[in-house]
Amino acid sequence: MYTYTILFLGDVVGKPGRDAVREHLPELKAKYQPRFIIINGENSAGGLGITDKIAEEFFSLGADAITLGNHTFNKREIATYLDSGKPIVRPQNMAVGIPGRGMIQIQKEGTQLAVINLSGRVQMDPAYNDPFYAFDELTKDLQTPHIFLDFHAEVTSEKIAMGYHCEGRATAVVGTHTHVQTADETVLAGGTAYITDVGMCGPRNSVLGMDRDIILRRFRTGLPEKFEVANEPGVISGVAINVRTDTGRATSIERIQIRD
Repeated sequence: MYTYTILFLGDVVGKPGRDAVREHLPELKAKYQPRFIIINGENSAGGLGITDKIAEEFFSLGADAITLGNHTFNKREIATYLDSGKPIVRPQNMAVGIPGRGMIQIQKEGTQLAVINLSGRVQMDPAYNDPFYAFDELTKDLQTPHIFLDFHAEVTSEKIAMGYHCEGRATAVVGTHTHVQTADETVLAGGTAYITDVGMCGPRNSVLGMDRDIILRRFRTGLPEKFEVANEPGVISGVAINVRTDTGRATSIERIQIRD
């Protein structure tokens, strides 16, 4: 049985997250020898959104694809880049007609991998379309069994439900958005690797990557205040997924955390 590895890094938050990826990705590549590297970059520009310059940096570091989320368009200039043909995806179930796409296919070493980005709807933007239907529509005519889904969602129940919805039809369903790594990584009976949230690549000693003093004041006073990325060293959170080359079904999923 021949296998390969997908390395996925969770939401990169601001400069501390980018610095951590730049520092630690080489050692992760050496350890796991991944065929595909995928990075969620939706918080990489000042904590909200992504720019074309940052996306190009991720590609130069070895990323094969970039996924996004609900902050896709916080930097308006990214709209043109999303239509440039680069391997970057935003949630497919956003409004029809906006820039970008929700699925790409990338090929390396004889493996065709479909990378899909979807957003949850519970406690998220009510304008999003049904992500379960979107997955069905995107995959019904796919010619490859190798399918990776970044499900960018808030609540655990919706993420878990998506895992079971895709069981046996996706290689992996990984949750992003909440920035806290969960300890429920598993390979479902149908051969789909699953984790509720991969966690973030961002500043430690923070509140989900944001300056903790600012967040504490907001909670204690209720007064509005601009969020700022914490000025702290970055941590790495991700997963390494081992996949059968013949069937596209996962054989293992390993959580990754680098906190030093």
